Amino acid sequence: MTQHIHESHPDIVKRLKRAEGHLRRVIEMFDDGRSCLDLAQQLHAVEKAIAEAKKALIHDHVDHCLDAAANGGSGKSAKNALAEFKAISRYL
Repeated sequence: MTQHIHESHPDIVKRLKRAEGHLRRVIEMFDDGRSCLDLAQQLHAVEKAIAEAKKALIHDHVDHCLDAAANGGSGKSAKNALAEFKAISRYL
């Protein structure tokens, strides 16, 4: 498999690592017996951080990969570019 790296990937990895650390702290909160409201609030924050990382990845893909494909710059046909867009849009 070929390596597929964009300029945005390091920033997305940073976001995910922050979310990972946050999730570890939430697990500690469970162990400390924190209230369900506190736990739900922090889990929501982790969920949002991961969703933002996913959104950044998808937007980057649309901006670069699919734009190049739609404009003939990637060697993909318009049909393949459309199929790829439909496939990734399931994750929005």
